[in-house]
Amino acid sequence: MRALLSPWAEQLTEHDVVLLPEHVVVEATRAQYTRGVAELARSLGCHVVGGSHHEARPDGQRVNAGVVCDARGQAVAEYEKLRPYADERSRVQSGSALGEFTIAGRRMFALICADFWFADVFQRVAALPDMVLVPAYSVSRKPSPEYSQSLWRHLAVARAYEFGVYVGVSDWAHVPNAGRPMPSGVAGFADPTSVDPPRLFEALGADRVRMFTLDFDALSTFRADRLARGFFWRKP
Repeated sequence: MRALLSPWAEQLTEHDVVLLPEHVVVEATRAQYTRGVAELARSLGCHVVGGSHHEARPDGQRVNAGVVCDARGQAVAEYEKLRPYADERSRVQSGSALGEFTIAGRRMFALICADFWFADVFQRVAALPDMVLVPAYSVSRKPSPEYSQSLWRHLAVARAYEFGVYVGVSDWAHVPNAGRPMPSGVAGFADPTSVDPPRLFEALGADRVRMFTLDFDALSTFRADRLARGFFWRKP
């Protein structure tokens, strides 16, 4: 993974975030999964949102769950998939843990894939996040990825604009004729502060890794402007 992130790896700081896709591993113990995320975070010297894995629990249940580790390798948050999707429902139960955490005073919110499609989840957060991070595995029944890519792009822009947040989506690449389930490669970044329409959502496309710089002053200005116009959602 460190090699994959080159040449950015040496530039990362403790306040940066690496977002991995859903199902980074499937058949691994919770300890193995957490240790792997922690080691990656220490190696890179930044926060890592570790995608997800299917966690087998002592009570016999399985939950699609993830962990966030900081630059020291300490777990700072856990999150679970609230609404398993399609065939996944036969393998895991619904989780309940919301992935809320902070980095340098900025509020982060991790949602696994399909959970991002349910606006009511945002009503459950303790405070409005500044950044939404989505580990995804964008399965599609379509013969090409364009349908899902378009849906995800529009949803990310809508969420970013409605809630005044940055949105980052990490996904597996689309590989033609790779069999099912086939991811659609929907990874990208939504920026509600942009006034350039093509930059409202920047897709990774053929890039395996992209780095995005967040301007939280611009985000605050965006929110203040919309609030002044009576056109901004705030948590009651």
